[in-house]
Amino acid sequence: MLIVMEKNATDDQIDQVIAKIKSIGFTPVPVPGTQRTAIGIVGNAGPVDASLFLTIQGVKDAIPVSKPYKLVSRDFKPDDSQVQVGDVVIGGQDLAVIAGPCAVENLEQCLTIAREVRKAGVRLFRGGAFKPRTSPYSFQGLGEQGLEILDKVRRETGLLIVTEAIDHDNLALVEEVADIVQIGARNMQNFTLLKRAGKSSRPILLKRGMSATIEEFLMAAEYIMSQGNHRIILCERGVRTFADHSRNTLDLSAIPAVKAVSHLPILVDPSHAAGKRDQVIPLSRGAVAVGADGLMVEVHHDPANALSDGPQSLYPQQFEELMRAVTAIAKLA
Repeated sequence: MLIVMEKNATDDQIDQVIAKIKSIGFTPVPVPGTQRTAIGIVGNAGPVDASLFLTIQGVKDAIPVSKPYKLVSRDFKPDDSQVQVGDVVIGGQDLAVIAGPCAVENLEQCLTIAREVRKAGVRLFRGGAFKPRTSPYSFQGLGEQGLEILDKVRRETGLLIVTEAIDHDNLALVEEVADIVQIGARNMQNFTLLKRAGKSSRPILLKRGMSATIEEFLMAAEYIMSQGNHRIILCERGVRTFADHSRNTLDLSAIPAVKAVSHLPILVDPSHAAGKRDQVIPLSRGAVAVGADGLMVEVHHDPANALSDGPQSLYPQQFEELMRAVTAIAKLA
């Protein structure tokens, strides 16, 4: 349920509603708005009696929320959310682009790529220090050494860092370096990790699982937000289908579908969807055209020798082409 306050409701009246929610054993979640404050109720397994709140002075309405996800829904917050990271706003007017190699290999590799993507206008640098891979024999990342390299990249280039936490224990290590903590597709329903991410002070980039429905995707975000972290960025990265012409099938319909029911910003990762370099730029154009708030793109100066996902990584000059194309489209969208 969402308790909507009058425009001129006082702090004391809002506090009365919060106290009432707590008194009946549920959790109040204030949702400040541009016009008025609303207070969400979470923790209830069934309907809440609206009459408990309608008699409190300053309450305008009590609206039932029918969706299984609450805090991430537009019922709770009609306006689009924005996540600010340093001088970058994700979900704002400008297109947010995250770019860099799939995996951190060494300092020279990361600095080379970071300088190239920064030259193209990027402020957010991605690189995996911990790499959950399908095969146990594939490169698993440099771990803590990789985080140290990313920290040096930030200090030398000024770029903000996006990197993945793969389990509950190593999230604390990642938080020390990352400006945005990524939770990958394989961990979208790792509920222990999601709850820990909900207690993080860092924004969370949550990727859609490769077989997840939109509802399951948003419920995963709800796990994070229910623990208090409202700085969540969603990412569509392709779903598994029968198709064999690409690594996954990029679900561009997920962008307007998510935006219709959730206030959270959503990015698109065309690299993992395509798995093939020649598809990344066309898919990026399509993603921006349907309203994505940004992109997450893999770039490598020497993809033939990359330790992870070389075939889907753009050369720096191709990435510059992508940036020119999506910037032009974003101005028209």
